Amino acid sequence: MEKYNPPFTITPVMLKRVSDISEKLTKLDQAHLNKKPYLRKQTKINSIHSSLAIENNKLSKKQVQDVIDGKLVIGSKKDIQEVKNAYNAYEMIKEVNPYSIKDLKKMHGVMTYLIVQDAGEFRKGNEGVLGGDNCIFICPPPENVSFLMSGLFTWLKENKNKIHPLILSSVFHYEFVFIHPFSDGNGRMVRLWQNILLYNWKEIFAYLPIESQIYKYQTGYYKAIASCNTKGDSTEFIEYMLKIIDETLDEALLLPSTPLNQEAINLNKLLASLERNIPLTAKEIMIKLNIKSKNTLRKQYLNPAIKQGLIALTIPDKPNSSKQMYYKI
Repeated sequence: MEKYNPPFTITPVMLKRVSDISEKLTKLDQAHLNKKPYLRKQTKINSIHSSLAIENNKLSKKQVQDVIDGKLVIGSKKDIQEVKNAYNAYEMIKEVNPYSIKDLKKMHGVMTYLIVQDAGEFRKGNEGVLGGDNCIFICPPPENVSFLMSGLFTWLKENKNKIHPLILSSVFHYEFVFIHPFSDGNGRMVRLWQNILLYNWKEIFAYLPIESQIYKYQTGYYKAIASCNTKGDSTEFIEYMLKIIDETLDEALLLPSTPLNQEAINLNKLLASLERNIPLTAKEIMIKLNIKSKNTLRKQYLNPAIKQGLIALTIPDKPNSSKQMYYKI
């Protein structure tokens, strides 16, 4: 069999976009997002809501946030489970090897938990890619999927130091969509995986909601895919994705960049002392933070974090219970 070699052309448009994006990344101090716990959470919620909405999840952004915060939400079980799964997957972004098919299957298992029967496994049937209500193209037959994915990941590893990550991740995005390796969840997975590839280049991509920009212009997203299918290479799609990333950075640069105040410093210290979904008592948290006063803990740490939806109570209807514990969401 021939070596997998995705066809595309590096154009002046791409080079200009890569240059512009790189320049904007130098302006966008990571602390601009990284020092703001609430902002970090909001960008993750935006990413999850947008990526799921593209796949016809009906929950609003507020409902997505409520699901993540553990609140009761009226909606379909499938839509709610998709949010829980996506949040768990995005929380794992820093642990994933983007060049590992094993990790890809593992993350698909997380993303489609309790939703599809073959979660974490490549498809066994024929599939087509939909753009809205239209079938954009018929995917390669299932017996070719393992070979094609192995070839794509081999190409990815061989070129990770030869092709700029912005272009490399965009080529991968298109080729993944074309192969359509899973029976369900391909769109969610490939948008997540491009984020993981970019995060491994620049950590700030963990906090940039590229999915929101795709959702905003999803007609163009499907149009670029369809056009590339007709032409037989991913050039147009790469240019489209670079435009999306460039515009995402434009919006991030508009966010107010203010020095950390004392509340933000306290929130960072509190969150660093907690693990997600592992409850601690107030006394245990005080020991971790080296705080002597329970009143200080409550006023300067717990209350602001609860208000911003960063931590939750194990007994929310009895906030002053002696058995109360707190955990990071």
